[in-house]
Amino acid sequence: MKMYFSQSPNTSRVCEEDLTPVSLQDSLKKTRQALAIAYSGFDNALDEDLIDSYIYEINSLQKRYKHLTELAALEMEPEGQGSGQHSPIRALVSHVFS
Repeated sequence: MKMYFSQSPNTSRVCEEDLTPVSLQDSLKKTRQALAIAYSGFDNALDEDLIDSYIYEINSLQKRYKHLTELAALEMEPEGQGSGQHSPIRALVSHVFS
């Protein structure tokens, strides 16, 4: 989700969101990048609370990545072999990681 800010005379900031769909491959790439950033932050954290937050973030991103790879595997199956249903979470992932 891309955020666009603009100035207007009546308001200090206006926020518009770009809600264009993100491909599964883009979601996987962005999740890998977010994991690398979280691992780097964890490696450099000294505060106990900050370390805990990085652990939580890494666990969350690992679960997201696992889900996305499972979706990718389903998409690669020949037609008729998969369940034919897409996860409703995929739309959410598109918005979160764009």
